[in-house]
Amino acid sequence: MNTIGIDVGSLTTKAVMLGDDSILSYAIIDSGDEPEQSAEAAAQEALNSLGLSLNGDWQVVSTGAGGKSVGFSQQYKSVNTCLARGTSHLLPSVRTVIDMGAETSSVLKLNDRGRLSAWENQDKCASGTGIFLQQMAHLMQMSLSEMSELSFKAQARAEISNTCAVFSESEVISHVHRVPPTPAADIAAGIYASMVSRIMAMCKRIGILRDIALVGGVALNKGLVHILEEEMGLEVLVPQNPQIAAALGAAIIAKENAEKDASR
Repeated sequence: MNTIGIDVGSLTTKAVMLGDDSILSYAIIDSGDEPEQSAEAAAQEALNSLGLSLNGDWQVVSTGAGGKSVGFSQQYKSVNTCLARGTSHLLPSVRTVIDMGAETSSVLKLNDRGRLSAWENQDKCASGTGIFLQQMAHLMQMSLSEMSELSFKAQARAEISNTCAVFSESEVISHVHRVPPTPAADIAAGIYASMVSRIMAMCKRIGILRDIALVGGVALNKGLVHILEEEMGLEVLVPQNPQIAAALGAAIIAKENAEKDASR
């Protein structure tokens, strides 16, 4: 029984096609202005590799910022619920999930069955998110991967303490133009440390249970993962495809819905 989960995010849309208990295919595309068109394009791209097409026979669950606008989805589920289910499938031992997406970040606690039991969200400011990280890399005039590698050469972490993304940019600029300027590696490490401080604040409010996983597109940044592990004093697990965790969770829920329908 094959099902589709779709996560319509503000920057990217992810679709996962799930077989009996394994991922058959997935796609990650840039989100457009229309959530339903983005969802359809991502789903079709995932199906293309299997020589299939999107039609009314698929059981589909959608999630994410634009998930409620996907008309061909039979159900919408909250992104936190889907993140919990998807991450638990990828890493069954995980009890704390840190999600760093394009515009929001969150910390989730899972129970022994891998279900969501509590959460903390941070969506009031861009700091601590993927968009903030992109802005900082642009300000540093380097790619995200270059900034990540550079941070490992840091001798110290530049202080970037403002909780507002706009004022954080001003702090970075002041480090660049100091005489002598703050080393670029230290600035990169300071940017990551600033992002991690937002995550640690949520972790302290909700509590941390091992094992810990980091998901979302930001999880691909090794420099940030390194500093997060240093601050926690614990290993942070990153699944092979951290961007698709929510879409996978949606596909798992779609599969359960289809099985319930079949048993009636």
